[in-house]
Amino acid sequence: MIIHMNLGQDSYDIVVERGLLAKANKYLNLNRRALIVTDTGVPASYSKSIAGQCKDSVICTVESGEASKSMDMFGKLLQTMLDHGISRKDCVIAVGGGVVGDLSGFAASAYMRGIDFYNIPTTLLSQIDSSIGGKTAINFEGVKNIVGAFYQPEKVLIDPDLLNTLPQRQIANGLAEAIKMSLTSDRSLFEYFENQDIENNLEEIIIRSLNIKKSVVEEDEKEKGLRKILNFGHTIGHGIESSEGMSELYHGECVALGMLPMCSDRIRPRVIDVLKKCNLYRELDYDWDKITEAAFHDKKADGDTVTVTMVNEPGSYELKTMKCLDVIELAKACLGG
Repeated sequence: MIIHMNLGQDSYDIVVERGLLAKANKYLNLNRRALIVTDTGVPASYSKSIAGQCKDSVICTVESGEASKSMDMFGKLLQTMLDHGISRKDCVIAVGGGVVGDLSGFAASAYMRGIDFYNIPTTLLSQIDSSIGGKTAINFEGVKNIVGAFYQPEKVLIDPDLLNTLPQRQIANGLAEAIKMSLTSDRSLFEYFENQDIENNLEEIIIRSLNIKKSVVEEDEKEKGLRKILNFGHTIGHGIESSEGMSELYHGECVALGMLPMCSDRIRPRVIDVLKKCNLYRELDYDWDKITEAAFHDKKADGDTVTVTMVNEPGSYELKTMKCLDVIELAKACLGG
């Protein structure tokens, strides 16, 4: 299946097909030099398969985890491209999850003022969400995604077979983003989570989630308005993720918890049931001072207020500007203060 992202001169195709990795050169222009970026958590055979289809390539493997989205690693990628004579006619290929996509996409946007970038996501979270839409970034001074650019890929290849090597916790991590999009934009998809076998329907969930994000990005590429709904659950979620002592949690696990305070009392029990079904619900000892500091030392905060996405019924949303401390009080009341 080909899903076309219609963004004018920055339009591109998202190809969803099993077995894509082995025939990537059918869809990508690999008759040139390529920097292939991957991480230590991705089977090495994936990047080697892509390298074998390139005219010339160099593989750069970074450490798995959020710490690799750093200024140092950004500099390392630029140095590698310079050392290997990557030109404006060449390309960067991400083979990995969201960290690899964010880091390598940002490097591609900056090198020679922008060279072609292809994304081959290998985790459910990146296949569902972060591989499309053009957000690229690194972390700086402890602030998540504070330095980056909107830079659309030339093409995205999504091979559901790559998920076969993922542990179940990583599958759950990705499902959080699909649940997020169903709650704001697709009531029937949320009901699908409630009523269907999830593990055997991942490809359907991927495609339906991609179509939701596609429609949002096409209407609001640079996050001036509607695209803010994709941050549903992220204000508190990022605070939990970035606060000291919560580093053992994955991004999707934090977003799942961050969604709960933003849901109405009426639907929250249903959301909790879905999170439990997907192994995303947990009770934690929260350090709200650290969460507050992490959540609002953030590009989305404007003074002492922040715009959050609220969901009163599945498939609908409300963008609401609230005082930062009121958001924290809401989260405390829901998650435990």
